[in-house]
Amino acid sequence: MADKKKSPVEKIALQCSECKRKNYTTEKNRRNNPNKLELMKYCPFERKHTLHRETKVK
Repeated sequence: MADKKKSPVEKIALQCSECKRKNYTTEKNRRNNPNKLELMKYCPFERKHTLHRETKVK
């Protein structure tokens, strides 16, 4: 079997802080950004810009 190395780039999901839905997926480099990502993004369910926080992708 092929041995998989752990890459510094990981896939993450961005979850809305108001409706708690995962609206966006993206990638981030763990070495450059060790903290959790927080961005103001548009939530189509709330129909406004809200704070989206990093969560794990299933």
